[in-house]
Amino acid sequence: MSSVPDRGDIDEQYRWELGSLYESDQEWEDAYERVAEEIDELAAFEGRLTEDPTTLANFFDEHQAIMRQVKNVYTYARLRSDENTQDSDAQAMETRAKSLYTEAQTVTSFIEPELQELTDEEAEALLAEEPQLEQYEHYIDDVLRQKPHTRSEEVEALLSDLGEVTGAPGEIYNMLANADMTFPTVEGPDGDDVQITLSNFTTHLKDPDREFRQRVYEAYFDEWGNVRNAVGTAYRNSVKKNEKLASARNYDTAREAALDDTNIPTAVYDTLVDTVRDNLDALHRHANLKQDVVGADDLQMWDLYVPLVEDEGPEIPYEDACEYVIDAVEPLGEEYQSRLAEGLDSRWVDVYETDGKRSGAYSSGTYDSQPYILMNYQDDISSMFTLAHELGHSMHSELASESQPYVYASYSLFIAEIASTVNETLLTHHLLETLEDDHLRKHVLNEYLERFRSTLFRQTMFAEFEHRAHQRSQAGEPLTSDALDDLFAEIKGDYYEPATLDDSIAREWMRIPHFYRAFYVFQYSTGISAAVSLVESIREEGEPAAKRYRQLLRDGSHGYPLDILNEAGVDLTEPAPIQQAIDVYDETLDEMESLL
Repeated sequence: MSSVPDRGDIDEQYRWELGSLYESDQEWEDAYERVAEEIDELAAFEGRLTEDPTTLANFFDEHQAIMRQVKNVYTYARLRSDENTQDSDAQAMETRAKSLYTEAQTVTSFIEPELQELTDEEAEALLAEEPQLEQYEHYIDDVLRQKPHTRSEEVEALLSDLGEVTGAPGEIYNMLANADMTFPTVEGPDGDDVQITLSNFTTHLKDPDREFRQRVYEAYFDEWGNVRNAVGTAYRNSVKKNEKLASARNYDTAREAALDDTNIPTAVYDTLVDTVRDNLDALHRHANLKQDVVGADDLQMWDLYVPLVEDEGPEIPYEDACEYVIDAVEPLGEEYQSRLAEGLDSRWVDVYETDGKRSGAYSSGTYDSQPYILMNYQDDISSMFTLAHELGHSMHSELASESQPYVYASYSLFIAEIASTVNETLLTHHLLETLEDDHLRKHVLNEYLERFRSTLFRQTMFAEFEHRAHQRSQAGEPLTSDALDDLFAEIKGDYYEPATLDDSIAREWMRIPHFYRAFYVFQYSTGISAAVSLVESIREEGEPAAKRYRQLLRDGSHGYPLDILNEAGVDLTEPAPIQQAIDVYDETLDEMESLL
C-alpha cells in the first residue's frame, strides 16, 4: 500500500528553512507580543494624518515598519500551519496571526478616508513640500482614484474588523478539504491499495490503466459528494460575502469590486472569455486526440488527463528538475539565473508531500525574508513545470523587493501569473530545443499542451462559472448545491463537447479552492497569454526584450498593472495576446498530431 510519509522522515535539505523569518516558535512568540503592542502607536495619527507633510511622512514610515513586522508574524504562522494542517498548535498560531493582521488593518482603517478628504491640488501640494513623500505619489493617486468606493472612517473600521468573519467561508473550506476529508484507497493496477489524496489525484488520472483511472475518479468525487452540503454552504456564503462587501463600497457587482482593486476594467475579463469561447474548437481538437490515444468509443471524464504519449512518462527527480529550470531561464540574464540557482540551494522549497501538509503549490515570503515555495513534488514532468512556475513568483518577489520600497514591493495577481508562466514557457522551449531523448521530448510537448489546456482554457472555464454564479446570486436565484452542479455541468459540456458528461464531474467546482478568492482564476488565463507574447519577444529580440521583462518584475506594484504590462509590450485590453496564445496551442497540436 502506498503511503504519505511524516514530515520528520524527509531530509532537511528538502524542507524550507524558516530562519530568515524566525529561528523558532518562541522567537515568533516574542515578535508577536512586541508588534501587538506597537500597533496601537499608529492610532495616534488618526484625525491628523494630513495636517502637514511631515506628519504624513512620519506616519508612512512608522506604518511601513510595523506592517513589515505584522507580515513577518503572519507569514511564519501560515507556513508553520501549512506544514501540517493537523497540528493544532500551528493552527492556533495562524489564527492568532490573522487576528493580529486584522487588528492592524482596523487600527489603520482611517488612512484612506483621511487621504480622500484631500483634493487633487492639496495632495500635489503635500507631495511638493515634503521630498520624503515623493515615493508615495502612486499610492496616493491610487487611493484618490478609489474615493467613490471608500466609506466613512467608522464604516471602514467596521469592515476591517469583520475581516476574520468575512474570511470564514474560505477558512472552513480549507480545513474541510485539507484536514478533515479523508479520501479512500482503491485497488491499483498491480493489485496493491493506492491512497488517494488532493495532491496525487490528477497524477493518478494520467495512469495508462483506464479501469484504475475510473476507480480513482469515482472514489474521489464520491468523497466530495459526501460533503456537498457543507461545501455548497461555504461557497454560497462566499458569494454573498463578495456581494455584500461590493455593495458596501458602492460597486454595482462583486466582479467590478474585485477587479477595480488593481484598476482592471471588467472588459478585460469579458474579452478573455469571449476570445476563448470563440476558439473552443482547438480544445475540442485536443480532446479528440485524447480519445484516439485512449482507443475507446467514448471519451470519459477520467480520460481528460491522459497524456497523448501512450507510454509512461519519464521520472524527473527533483534535482534534475532544478537543473532543467536553471538552464531554461538563461535568456532572462545571468543575474536572474544565478539568483534562482542560489535560491534552490538555500532551501527556498519545501519539496515533498507529507502527512497533513497543505495540498497544491504556492510561493510566499515577505519583504524581509527569502522566498518560500510549498510543493508536493511527485517526480514527474508536471511537478517540474510547477516548480518553474513557483520560482517565477519567487524571483518576481526578489527583484521587486530589491528595487522598490515596501509600499510597492508586492505585486498584483494580474502581473504575478505572467511571471510564473514566463518561466514555464521558457522551460518548454529549452527542453524541446536541447533534449536528444525523443521519449522525454514527446512528453514535454504533451505537457506544454496540457499547460495550455489547464491554464488558458480550464481557468477561463472556471472564470465563466464564477461570474455566472455571482450573476445568478445577484439576480436572487438560490445557489443550492444542485444549482451549482447544473451550472458547472452546462459550462463543462460546452468546453469539453467531445467528452461524455457524468454526474460526478458536475461536482468539480467543489474542489477548486481559488473560488474563495473572488475573481482570481481569470488571471491565470491572461497570465499565460501575456507570457507567450513576452517570451516570443525575448526569443526574437534577446536582451532588449529580456531587460523590459526584468523591469516589469522590478516595478512591483509601482504603477497600474495594465500600464506596467504595456511598458513591457503587451496590451491585454485587446484580444490579440489571447489569440496569439491560442494560435501557439493550435500549432503545437499540429506538431503533436504529426508525431502521433
